Amino acid sequence: MKDEIWKRDEVASPCVKLCVVHPEARLCVGCLRSIDEISGWSRMSHADRAAVIADLPSRAPQIAKRRGGRMARLAR
Repeated sequence: MKDEIWKRDEVASPCVKLCVVHPEARLCVGCLRSIDEISGWSRMSHADRAAVIADLPSRAPQIAKRRGGRMARLAR
């Protein structure tokens, strides 16, 4: 009974505590949300949060892996 009090029907934040904004895509490299989505998460409705969560997998290709440094020079 006691546990039922603390259960909520909310969409949990996708934050993985790797908070770095990609300079070109302007998305967090950890959770793939925009700055506006991150800052407004607590004020979003359940439906809005669910829509963001559903869209996150399609954003992954926008975050290109860095191809610099020694490995990039060796590939030439």
